[in-house]
Amino acid sequence: VFARPRVVICIPSGVTAVERRAVKEASLKAGARTVAIIEEPMAAAIGAGLPVADAPGSMVVDIGGGTSEVALISMTGIAVSQSVRVAGDAMNLAVQHYLREVFRLEVGENTAENVKKILGAALPQNNSLRLEVSGKDLVYGGPRVVTVTEGDICEALHDPVQAVVDTVLRALEKAPPALAADVYDNGLLMAGGGALLRGLDQCIARATHLKVTVDKDPLTTVLRGTAQAMLYREDYEGIFIN
Repeated sequence: VFARPRVVICIPSGVTAVERRAVKEASLKAGARTVAIIEEPMAAAIGAGLPVADAPGSMVVDIGGGTSEVALISMTGIAVSQSVRVAGDAMNLAVQHYLREVFRLEVGENTAENVKKILGAALPQNNSLRLEVSGKDLVYGGPRVVTVTEGDICEALHDPVQAVVDTVLRALEKAPPALAADVYDNGLLMAGGGALLRGLDQCIARATHLKVTVDKDPLTTVLRGTAQAMLYREDYEGIFIN
C-alpha cells in the first residue's frame, strides 16, 4: 500500500480561480493527501535565491512554454502581477508562420523550436548565423530546403518578444512608488526557458532602463524553487495560495 503523498504544485499567476480549483481537485483525485499551490513567479524567486520574505521588492520575469509571468514580490507576497499567454510555444508558432509566409515552407513544431534555439534573437546580433531548414514546399508539395538567417528569425520573433516587454512595462506601471524604487536599485531577474533567447535581457533592459539578470540555470529556476518550498514548507507557509 502506497502512502498518499503531500503535493506542491506550481501554477501560472494568471490562471483563473476555476483553473486553479481544477488543478487541485485533479491532484486530490489522483491520490494526493494534501495539495499546496504556489505561483510560478514566487517559485522562480525562491529558486533564484531572492529575499522573498524581506520588505524590499524583487521583480521576476518568468518566461515558460505557455505563459510569461511578471511579478513584484515583497514580504512573501506578490504585490504586482502581470501575465500574458505568450511565451516559448508562441515563439515557435511565430517561426512557423514566418517560414510559411516568407519562404512558402511548412515545418513542424520541433523544427521551428530547433530553428528558434539556434537562430533566435530578440535583437539583431553582430554575427550573421545561417541554417539550412527542411520542410514541405507549399507551392509544389514536395520536400525543400531553404537557408534561413539570424535576421529572419529575429524578425519572426518581433511580436512575441514585444508582448513580453509590454507585460514587464505594465507591471512596472502598477508598482507602488517604494517598490518601484527597490526594483530600480536591484533590477529584475529573468527565469524560464524563454530567458535563454539571445538579446532578450538587453531588449528588456533598453525598454525599462533597469539592470536585467538571467538566472544561472533558467530552465530549472521554478523547479528548484518549488522543491525548496516543498522541503521547507513551514518556512514558506505564507507563500502558498489557499
